[in-house]
Amino acid sequence: MIYIHVPFCRSFCTYCDFYSEVAARCRQAEDERRQADLFSRFAEAVATEIKARRDEIADEVNTLYIGGGTPSVLPLSAYETLLSALKEAGHGGPYEEFTVEVNPDDIVSEGHAYVERLLELGVNRISMGVQSFDDRILKFMNRRHDVLTARKAYAILEEVGVGNISIDLIFGLPQLSDAGWRDSLKQALDISAKGSQPHHISSYQLSVEPGSALAGMVEKGLWTEASEELCMRQYDILCSTLREAGYSHYEISNFALPGFEARHNSAYWRHVPYAGFGPGAHSFRTGHVKGEDVSVRQWNKPDLKLYLEDPAGATEFEVLTDEQVVMEHIMLGLRTSEGLPEDYLREHCTGSVLDQAVHAGSLVRSSSGMMRIPEGRFFVSDGIIAGLV
Repeated sequence: MIYIHVPFCRSFCTYCDFYSEVAARCRQAEDERRQADLFSRFAEAVATEIKARRDEIADEVNTLYIGGGTPSVLPLSAYETLLSALKEAGHGGPYEEFTVEVNPDDIVSEGHAYVERLLELGVNRISMGVQSFDDRILKFMNRRHDVLTARKAYAILEEVGVGNISIDLIFGLPQLSDAGWRDSLKQALDISAKGSQPHHISSYQLSVEPGSALAGMVEKGLWTEASEELCMRQYDILCSTLREAGYSHYEISNFALPGFEARHNSAYWRHVPYAGFGPGAHSFRTGHVKGEDVSVRQWNKPDLKLYLEDPAGATEFEVLTDEQVVMEHIMLGLRTSEGLPEDYLREHCTGSVLDQAVHAGSLVRSSSGMMRIPEGRFFVSDGIIAGLV
């Protein structure tokens, strides 16, 4: 299970706090050469890190996810370098699921040939950040595309033959009315020129992250967060609309047509070890310390300059306590519609607390011996989980 973080964006979205560096479109030939050199150096640095950490890649889940940032700003040659390094390390695929995140404007700009080559390289799933079907909201978010561009990009993906397309949407803005949200969802379901629905939809409530442009706007009194009532109402609209459209709500923020649940992200929620490469990437693995099996969280410093100088040396880590591992396992597992085995929860949580949660309808039992949070309580799941752990 492999994640590669691409720390480049053409511009910064208002709400984003992920580590990235600006890689704007170049107007001068010299600027274009410098940017091409930077992309090449980045790919070679990741290749070096992969070689140094090849033994940390676990085979339990055979997936590759290239995210960011905006991976679709990379030239195809960078992908070839990354995949060559993984092949030399003994993890070159073919992968059960190989996802690349893209922005609509990059797909429209690069065209069919770019997507065709991605498929030739083994990509079998595309995750596209649409975020909204309202041009005013897209402009507020500082997205680089408009609604028409998103539709054009989706058409290109379909025409090339991408068989698994996921789109992202955001709700919970004060300027987004319930009617506007319903319209965005309708447009999302109708985005295909061929009359089919997106295979997968991820939808998130807008949050104010420290360090983001949005956080600065809040501090200056230029923007106010949406009320919890509005956010809850729009989440309910999301759930009911996609349920009626035939989607499985398999994780708090994720919906899939049957058979299109994300294998990579599902493995995260099962607490499966994974190896992350690139500046700012995180990893989770098991290892040995003083003869004992331990769980280790590892991350690369979010510093491109440092990473390019020493790709394998910009790493920090912490050994997790048994209590931390249990807590994370419960927090992740209860985000899903499957939940966790009741035996596991009773082993690590207070029995009376579990019984109270069941009585209150915050947890439900399944016939297979699992306990889960029902969809109607997903919106307040953080509070439910906090009460258990």
